[in-house]
Amino acid sequence: MITLLGIPLDVNSSYLPGPAEAPRKIREAFHCEASNAWSESGIEVPVGAFADEGDLPLRNTREAVGEDFAEIERAGGELLAKASQPIFLGGDHSITYPVLKAFAPRYRNLTIVHFDAHPDLYDEFEGSRTSHACPFARIMEAGLAARLIQFGIRTLNRHQREQAAKFGVEIVQMRDLPAFDRLNIAGPVYISFDMDVLDPAFAPGVSHREPGGMSVREAIAHLHAIEGKIVGADLVEYNPKQDISALTAGVAAKILREIMGKTGV
Repeated sequence: MITLLGIPLDVNSSYLPGPAEAPRKIREAFHCEASNAWSESGIEVPVGAFADEGDLPLRNTREAVGEDFAEIERAGGELLAKASQPIFLGGDHSITYPVLKAFAPRYRNLTIVHFDAHPDLYDEFEGSRTSHACPFARIMEAGLAARLIQFGIRTLNRHQREQAAKFGVEIVQMRDLPAFDRLNIAGPVYISFDMDVLDPAFAPGVSHREPGGMSVREAIAHLHAIEGKIVGADLVEYNPKQDISALTAGVAAKILREIMGKTGV
């Protein structure tokens, strides 16, 4: 069964705080009566078809980053031990590293499908190795995934290009989309969906607005093209403080519903 778990952590954000408030807002939009419970893949995801463990109690301070990461890893492992397919509602993107530490012992041939404007491959950012700009460097150097395929990237600099080459990351830049053929994947798949992969016209409620991104339709089409068994996912970097008329909350709820429909309930 799919299980939702909120991870209200944004202490590793490098620019604007706010993603810690996202899990509650995403749930409100998901359960809003303005839309129904059906995904476009023809799967209904009503209340009762999935579990919701609420939000993980975290300190969300720089002094407690290690403790919070350990708690995220512990909670992820506990969900996986129950044969759950967890979907984590962030939170900033740093949460993906401790989450994947829980997945790695159970899924040795894991492929991460990562949607983002940014590759998040910095070795360190502003003196921090736990920044939300660094999680995929930590994941790949620790060998937590067999493959990392990134879609929608449009901020690639020299350092991150070198990091991608070092770790064998497969980057599909925004200018090279669509790329449905790259989603024919064998083996277990973990989806990491950063809301800023979307063009700010569709999702203004993010800390780092990067023009020239995916439309909601393009993102859904690529999600639907994923082959392989989806064993978990996260939805991160929605910042309610930056949102306009709860527009991005509604988009996040739509993406969540499509991931759930694709995963199966």
